[in-house]
Amino acid sequence: MKSVIEEVELLAPGHRMCAGCGLAISTRLALNVAGINTIVVLPTGCLEVTTTQYPETSWRVPFIHVAFENAAAVASGIDVALEMMGRKGINVLAIGGDGGTFDIGFQALSGMFERGHRVTYICHDNEAYMNTGIQRSSATPYAAWTTTSPYGRYSIGKKKRKKPIGIIAVAHDIPYVATATIAYYEDYQRKVKKALSMDGPAFIHVLVPCPTGWRFPPDKTVEISRLAVETGVFVLWEVEGGRMENLKVTVKPKKRKPVEEYLMPQRRFSHLFKPERRQDVIDKIQRTIDEKCERYGL
Repeated sequence: MKSVIEEVELLAPGHRMCAGCGLAISTRLALNVAGINTIVVLPTGCLEVTTTQYPETSWRVPFIHVAFENAAAVASGIDVALEMMGRKGINVLAIGGDGGTFDIGFQALSGMFERGHRVTYICHDNEAYMNTGIQRSSATPYAAWTTTSPYGRYSIGKKKRKKPIGIIAVAHDIPYVATATIAYYEDYQRKVKKALSMDGPAFIHVLVPCPTGWRFPPDKTVEISRLAVETGVFVLWEVEGGRMENLKVTVKPKKRKPVEEYLMPQRRFSHLFKPERRQDVIDKIQRTIDEKCERYGL
């Protein structure tokens, strides 16, 4: 599939997202595939507050702003309403952050999967509650700094691993689950197209680097996104039919880079390198990635 770049952007310019925000890139790429016959369900979060300041909007498709926890439930209702009205050919696209997906909205998401609604849910994962002050979420990776998992004399930042949301989605036996990131945009757009074609729920977990929360220069967003894949921190895969044995890795690095190359440009990990290098923590992160990549055949 060739990249889809429309002349008329369905996410209009003039929004208030930060310079270099991965959310803006991801949303544009997804909407270019979904097209004008799309209804977007958007919970509270960075994407919502930066695109919908009254009386203005950046959305050139119908969209509804909903509470933090119920995007999947509202999208389910829209799917049922369209079916009752006999309306076909309309995409229902829910777009939530990691806070509204991994944590606060997980109950509604699981229910949507179980009921089998024809909804594509895109999780924008910037690995913390960025909109409310960079608090940790269950998507925050091990050893990362956030305002509620600070590093210090007795702490290395977050002490728990990241929740495997994609694998949890597969366990719901839904038609399609995939991971994606903005650096590999053709892979991402192909997955959006496939997700929208499914007769039932589809879930795409998209890594969207955040310059503000990850603490890197805004011109490095795509580079950081690419490094996540090249180091094995974020593996790009898809599963059809709800069976892990059907898992297919869609982008394979020719030679994996050491995780240090991903960690060092982000100041949320700077405490691992100075004032004293925490080789024990870096090695633990590397071992975890190596074990994961071995499971995926990388």
